[in-house]
Amino acid sequence: MSKAFMREDGGDQGESDLPERPISPHPNFVTAEGLAAIEATILGLQAEAAALDPDRDAEVGARIARDLRYWLARRGSAQVVDPPAGGDTVQFGSKVTIERADGRRQTFRIVGEDEADPAAGSISWVSPMGAALLRREEGDVVRVAGSEVEIVAVE
Repeated sequence: MSKAFMREDGGDQGESDLPERPISPHPNFVTAEGLAAIEATILGLQAEAAALDPDRDAEVGARIARDLRYWLARRGSAQVVDPPAGGDTVQFGSKVTIERADGRRQTFRIVGEDEADPAAGSISWVSPMGAALLRREEGDVVRVAGSEVEIVAVE
């Protein structure tokens, strides 16, 4: 192999070359389900790490160690927010139905950053849509990404 493709120190790629997962500067608000998902992820990563052969799986081990550091930090900073008691005001944990100008309706639950999955109907409280909806009420029209949406239901 050409020396152009080798590291100068002659070492293998390992943990030091793997960038850390960035941690959000925002408060780590989570739902109870979000905290449970973090715990499950940690347990899964710990099980993966225990099953590794350190002599053969250094690269995989480095990824697992990096991910485990991230999730342990997220668990350590997690602030569980109780679900809203109801009402017409959008809060963390609320389900919000919006209507777009073209008549399409979408329902989202406002959740923590790590538990957000727009395709599954959950958005982060710090996303542009989530932030625009918080503290608003049914009937309010908000502007997001250059278009307006109306809040038609809050659960």
